[in-house]
Amino acid sequence: MKILTRWLRHSLPALTVTDRQLADDLTLRGIAVEGVHSLGAGENHLFEMDITTNRVDAMNHYGIAREAATIYGLELPPLRARLPIGTLVDQPFPIRIDASATGLCGRFTAQVLRNVTISPSTGQVAELFTLLGQKQISNAVDASNFVLLGMGHPTHAFDLDKIEGSIVVRLAHKGEKLRLLDGSERTLEPDDLVVADEKKALALAGVMGSWDSMITPQTKNILVEAAWFDPATVRRSSRRHLLHTDASHRFERGADFNAAPLANALVTELILQSGGTLEGELIDILDPAVAARTSLRPSIELSVAQVQRHLGTTTDPAGLTGEIVSRFLTSLGCELLLQGIDVYSVKLPSWRLDLEREIDLIEEIARVYGYNRFANTLPAPLPVTEHPTARAEQAVRSRLLALGFSEAVSSTFAGAPDAQLFTPELSSASAHKTVAMENPLSEEASLLRPSLVPGMLGMLAHNLNRDVREARLFEQGQVFTGTAAPDSGYIAEVHEAPQLSLGLTTATPYESRLYPNPDAPIYELKGTIESLVSLFAPPGGPAALTFTTTGVPAWLEPGRSATALLDNQPLAHFGELAATEREARKLRQPIYLAQLSLDQLYTLPLKRTTAHDLSRFQAVERDFSFVLPDTVPFHTIAAAVDSLAIPELRSRRPIEIYRDPKKYPGVYSLLLRTVFQSHDRTLRDEELAQWSQRIIEALIAFGGTLRA
Repeated sequence: MKILTRWLRHSLPALTVTDRQLADDLTLRGIAVEGVHSLGAGENHLFEMDITTNRVDAMNHYGIAREAATIYGLELPPLRARLPIGTLVDQPFPIRIDASATGLCGRFTAQVLRNVTISPSTGQVAELFTLLGQKQISNAVDASNFVLLGMGHPTHAFDLDKIEGSIVVRLAHKGEKLRLLDGSERTLEPDDLVVADEKKALALAGVMGSWDSMITPQTKNILVEAAWFDPATVRRSSRRHLLHTDASHRFERGADFNAAPLANALVTELILQSGGTLEGELIDILDPAVAARTSLRPSIELSVAQVQRHLGTTTDPAGLTGEIVSRFLTSLGCELLLQGIDVYSVKLPSWRLDLEREIDLIEEIARVYGYNRFANTLPAPLPVTEHPTARAEQAVRSRLLALGFSEAVSSTFAGAPDAQLFTPELSSASAHKTVAMENPLSEEASLLRPSLVPGMLGMLAHNLNRDVREARLFEQGQVFTGTAAPDSGYIAEVHEAPQLSLGLTTATPYESRLYPNPDAPIYELKGTIESLVSLFAPPGGPAALTFTTTGVPAWLEPGRSATALLDNQPLAHFGELAATEREARKLRQPIYLAQLSLDQLYTLPLKRTTAHDLSRFQAVERDFSFVLPDTVPFHTIAAAVDSLAIPELRSRRPIEIYRDPKKYPGVYSLLLRTVFQSHDRTLRDEELAQWSQRIIEALIAFGGTLRA
């Protein structure tokens, strides 16, 4: 934005430093002056300034003058309007805030002017606008722009004779038309806030006025308006209608709630310089609830000791004293009340909505004091504490990398359809709900993700669409749910939980004697889950992990998916992506997914890695060929063999599984291989025979039949 130093010196007469020095000092305090252009002899320059979005209070000449007064310890004269005495009226002009706009228009001020003269601007307004390169329209419109540039609050002047009935601030009607001052016509949406009369909209609130109520050379009576509009509402309308104005730029960033009456009075004063009279007193309607969260925010406690602790030593031997802290904050507009020894209760100024905590005040003190005045010292070393789940996360990551998976990272956001599909338990009746973003980037990123699966699907699709036919990916990350406040749809608390997503796709499943080729990816995911659980020590040992085909979510293909249970609690869902979902997403080949709740695993202790001497004695293999009922899964067989507690049993694993439902219905053939080995002797035949008989008896107990 552009700032005239001549205008600054008019607001701050006591300013004596040169314009160049002022530019340097403002820049060092975070109010960046990017260019200094001479406009003639003496201290008369134009500053090109870059004001950050959180400093809407500095986007005007008076705000910059306040900064200069704070830096140099000067007294800043307050802004005051000199208005003539107006004519009294029995009934002030009728204005109301519609119920639909409650909270969206926190304050609305209006002043009626009669018998005004519309003419070109003269005097100080015309002179300063010429130096700024500001377009001049008429004295009424220029007055509004002059006050905006001068003290930062947007205002608007309506032709009073074009207003039908009263002023109503309301939400627009669906499809309502509004012709704006730039001549364009906009179709409004129900969440657009408008200033209207009884029959039509007169302005898109906080953005731009309408053609039907604009000031013309024939205007005789004026209604001057200055208001406070909700930043999010103005931002939404501005973005939707592609209108970025000086007014919307300030309202979007949080205008000063208390500035409306003064801004209205200053505009009125400038218009009346060309003639006209006041009718009645200023009409001022405000919403106490909005005032409570803006201009009447609770005070903040500030300790000078905390200021000194955070900011450290300075090049000035006296350091940051309570007197300096009080002087800086008072000059910035804060009101300080001493609560104890160097402890203040700080009432925040209404124009600084960016100040919310004690640390914000400390940052302001450091900024005004000057960062270049602090000693170059290193901070004291802080102890580094390992996150409670760091080792478990690393163990899971290392195991997955060893199994051939590559780590990937997806977006933290998700769309509503994906959230509903992959986390159906988050229904309207559930205590936990999805967490919506207040200002989403798009519909596809409107929620904090409640599941990692949508992101994994997107990454696998990205690979397939680029002819990468073989991919194994995993992602560890946080998922989010919210708890709604009682009797309210708002999220009162957001919960995070660690989750793991596995994704697998292949055009050529590898061969195996344990299962058909098309099923290989499903069993690979099952084996991966077993491998991850083996890193931990559940109370029930390996038998604590079981599998079932019930409780499988809808996004997995029935009959080709399962649920992993840890101590009879769901740990993971895995299997092939449902065909309907694969077709809807136009995926070229089958996709296999797994979703694991890591918080359940992370509550378990990690197994300790131990090393043993290798045995010097020969290992012995024994194979067992059994026919078993289909109802007996392998993990049951493995648990039964392990329960025999044979010390010399080193491993047991399936070598071949054969099924033929047509020829041998209800049963399957299993070839189980065991390995025995001792650390202190060579095994004898009678020992092996005894152990083999115990294993055979254990399998027969499940209904198995030993094959010859």
